[in-house]
Formats: sequence, C-alpha cells, structure tokens
Amino acid sequence: QVQLVESGGGWVQPGGSLRLSCARSGSVWPYDVLGWYRQAPGKQREPVATMSSGGVPVYTDSVKGRFTISRDNAKNTVTLQMNSLKPEDTAVYYCHVLRYDGQFWGQGTQVTVSS
Repeated sequence: QVQLVESGGGWVQPGGSLRLSCARSGSVWPYDVLGWYRQAPGKQREPVATMSSGGVPVYTDSVKGRFTISRDNAKNTVTLQMNSLKPEDTAVYYCHVLRYDGQFWGQGTQVTVSS
C-alpha cells in the first residue's frame, strides 16, 4: 500500500502560480510512475502530467509550457509547479501513483483560479 498526501492548493487570480506537492509513504517503489490528475465540476478526471521513474515528463496539451512536474525519489515527493494559471485550470487535483500492484490516489486538493 502507498499513502499519498497532497498540499499546496488554494485560490489564485488568473495569471498567478501555485505549487502542489505530494508526499508518498508506505510501500514506496523506485519504479513508480507518478502523476497529477484533475477533475473539474461535471467533468471526468483527466491526466495533467506524469513522470516515469526515468524522469521523462508527459503533459496534457492544455498545460504544456505552463506546468512543470518533478519528482524527488530521495524525499518520496512529486510536485507540480503551475504558472500562468487560467480559470479553466480550476479543479480538484489528485496525486497518482501507477505501479506493479495497482494504482493509488491522494485525497485531492482544490485549485481555484478566478478574479
């Protein structure tokens, strides 16, 4: 089992920045694929950014050039730096781990972008 705890959500004006962090604990495996998903009201959960154990990031088109995912295997954390935020980025953001024995989710953190 893996436990994931997100932090760093909140409210920000359009054009602003937020940094989300996710701390992993429990059965941490170095080959985990780490990622961030989001779910806006009335919409399906969608992937935002993922990073393999080799450090290769993959972003959904709508956040390319604005969001950066990073991972620190020594600290068992994954972060999402979000810049130039737009109202359409408003959603609950979830930390995600994909590994050999399944997938795991954090509890989610709300990000609200509005003026």
